[in-house]
Formats: sequence, C-alpha cells, structure tokens
Amino acid sequence: MRLALNLRYLGPRTDHRDLPRLVREAERLGFGVAWVAEAFSSDAPSVLSWLAGQTTTIGLGSAAMQIPARSAAMTAMTAATLDVLSGGRFHLGLGVSGPQVAEGWHGARFGKPLARTREYVEIVRQVLAAKGPVTHEGEHYPLPLPDGPGKPLRLGMRPPRPHLPIYLAAVGPRNLALAGEIADGWHAVFVDPEFLPAQLAGLGPVRDGFDVVANLPLVVADDVSLCVDRVRAYAVQYLGGMGSREENFYSRLAARMGYADAATEVQDHFLAGRMRAAAAAVPDEFIDRTSVLGPVDRVADRLRDYAAAGVTTLSTILFVRDADEGVRTLQDVATALDKAGVGA
Repeated sequence: MRLALNLRYLGPRTDHRDLPRLVREAERLGFGVAWVAEAFSSDAPSVLSWLAGQTTTIGLGSAAMQIPARSAAMTAMTAATLDVLSGGRFHLGLGVSGPQVAEGWHGARFGKPLARTREYVEIVRQVLAAKGPVTHEGEHYPLPLPDGPGKPLRLGMRPPRPHLPIYLAAVGPRNLALAGEIADGWHAVFVDPEFLPAQLAGLGPVRDGFDVVANLPLVVADDVSLCVDRVRAYAVQYLGGMGSREENFYSRLAARMGYADAATEVQDHFLAGRMRAAAAAVPDEFIDRTSVLGPVDRVADRLRDYAAAGVTTLSTILFVRDADEGVRTLQDVATALDKAGVGA
C-alpha cells in the first residue's frame, strides 16, 4: 500500500501558498500521488498545473474532475496537456457529481448518470489513444452532432501516455460496479476496513493493477476524541449537505454501513439549519471507523487494517491548523507506514 495526499479544493480557510510546501514534503517522503478535488470552488486542472511546475516525481491527479462541467473532448485535452506539463505524472479522476451541482451549477442534466459516465469515458479514451478522428454513436454524447456541420476531429498533439489511468469517484453500488468495469482505479470516501471487502466484491472483475484509493481524514494526536472533533464538520458536510433529502449518496452509504438512523438525524438537522445538532448527531464511532486518527502507533494499526482490507493507495486528507502541522503530520504518517510494514 502506498500513501497519497488529497488536497481537496481551495476554500475560505485555505492558503494556496501552503500547498506546494505540503506536496513537496509528500514527494520527499515517497508519497505516490497528490490529488486535487473540485466542487463549486477552485477547479482541479489549474491547481494541478501550478503544482506540476513545482514538483518532479510525485504523481498528480484529479479527485475528481466533474463530468457535467466539461465536454469529454475538453477533459481529454486537459488530461493530455497536464500529462505533458507534468512529464507523464497525471492521473485522471472523474466523478459524475450530484444533481444539485450538475443542474444547479453547471446547467447540465443529471439523468442517467451511469450511461453518461460510460459514454464519457469511452470518448476520453478514444481521444487520448490518438489513433484517428473521434466519432461516437451514443445517446448522450454523439460525435459529431448528427444534425449540424461538425466533422470528426483528432487530438492535435501526441499524449505522452495514450493509456493514461482513469479513476472513477463512486459511492453507490451501481456506480461502483461501473468503476470496476471501465476504470483503472476507484476513489472511495468514508472507507471502513470492515465494510470495504463487501464493496470490493461489488466492483466485479477489474483490470490488472486496479487501484483502490481510500480518501481518509488524517489527524495525528494523542487524544483520539480531539481527533474525532477535528473531522466532525467534514462528516456533517457530506452526510447532511451534499445533496437533497432524496439524493444524498453519502447519507445512503452511511445507512448501508449500519448508520441509517444517525444519517437521517444528521440530515434532518442540517436541512433545518440546526448545525450544532447535526454535528452532535454524527456518531464518534462512524468518524473513527472512516478516518485515520490518534498517535503514531494507533495510526500504524489502522494502516495495517486498510492494507489487509484491500486498499492499495491510502490518500490522506489533512485536518491541521497550519502548514507546519501539516508537514509534521505527513512525516508522522510516513513513520506509521514504516512501523506498519505494509508499504509498497
């Protein structure tokens, strides 16, 4: 199992000037990838291109670029460009997002997300293969459009890697099965090593070298309860606010993990604007089971659990007060990986 760093996206409490320092430290420590997310804040490609010029060996990936935000051809162009600028270090993570963001922010229809994802990935792979003009006969993304003057085009550059790895961010069982079928890796959230084997079974047969990426909150401190509280707002945001009452994939995941009543209570409080009550309703056990928390020895034990469950890339999400603490935390988890004896 290798370590990675998930920087999420730029927010009101994020100083972008800290990011290169954290990524360079992760690179020095031998982390495999630095991932950058996007929702409706900063976009991933801009941040990744900036980091590409300040690093040399660490992989750089999107976790995940939103399918509703770009045409498939634009995503393939961006992926090829980032792979050139990074010297062949880019990993393309894609996600379908949710109906609120797709339709409310990007003005793109969310219906039939699995079929859309399948067609989208087919086009991206065809563009990156650079074997000729791109055509696609599909319900959602026909190329060229059948009733206009468009003609088939081919990518006007040579990608360093025509078989660039594609990851899918998947939460629901059907999307998870799709990831196993068409992708080279899976971005997972709220990963419990005891529940993970059932999810991995849902992937079905996968490609050789399929990468199971567990994106996990990380806090290294002696007081585990303090660590839990650092992560609480993150859990509340996803369980309560990422979607509507009818469409919240993360709340459904928590229910499948055995926290149905708590997930409903968190969502009820959140949607009613009772944020303190929503935070209090998140079980400490849920946070602890889906995070890496505590002193270095406890962190090492958790890393063993995740490696044994089938995680191949453990992607750390830092919950720190400043960059200095972030650097120390990266060093601590690297030490924990050595103690655990499960490093790649």
